[in-house]
Amino acid sequence: MIEDFFAGVEHRWPTGRADLHWHVLFPPELVEERLVAPYRGITHRPGLAPVEARWLHTTVMHGGPVAEYSTDEIDTIVDRVRQECQAVAPIDLTFDRPSPGRVAVECAARPGALGRRLWELTTRVDREVTGSRFPLIPKRWYPHASLAYGVAGPERADRQIMKVLLSDHPGAPVVLRADTISLVAQSHDRQQITWEHLADVRLGGCLTSDGGSVRQGRG
Repeated sequence: MIEDFFAGVEHRWPTGRADLHWHVLFPPELVEERLVAPYRGITHRPGLAPVEARWLHTTVMHGGPVAEYSTDEIDTIVDRVRQECQAVAPIDLTFDRPSPGRVAVECAARPGALGRRLWELTTRVDREVTGSRFPLIPKRWYPHASLAYGVAGPERADRQIMKVLLSDHPGAPVVLRADTISLVAQSHDRQQITWEHLADVRLGGCLTSDGGSVRQGRG
């Protein structure tokens, strides 16, 4: 059975709290066409909370609570990540067909090694700027996108049944280009993950959401 994803993270990321995240995001219309719509019959089942195209993401780093960063810290993090990402080329990520995992239905992606550079870069910068105040999340990184999360309720999605359904379902791997990483203030309500967009940093260049420094920190 697919377990409740949100129950597993509540102790370190409580409901309603905005945490700083770096994500790879793709155009929602492209995500809808190539990843979400083809598998709607799989993800819209009891025990699952399907992810809308606009909220589908590939997490690069999960930082600490936004309220515990100062404005200067967030500005410094964005500036340093922007500088270092000038030397990182865009990455073509191949997302495999979805697979039912322990807590989510996810599409694993590759190549992991190229994407891992972004994880190493963002986590290092965050820890250097904050003095390692926050835990390293994830401790091991691989690129993936979740199409649905397991949620609380009277029913659980049966992984074996879903594997049977997927074996009969058409679909092929999808290639999406990662040319930007996005900084967001992300929260959840135990059904859906949403965020406030803070900044974009282009790979091989730079771009912030407001053309300048980011003023979203607290304190």
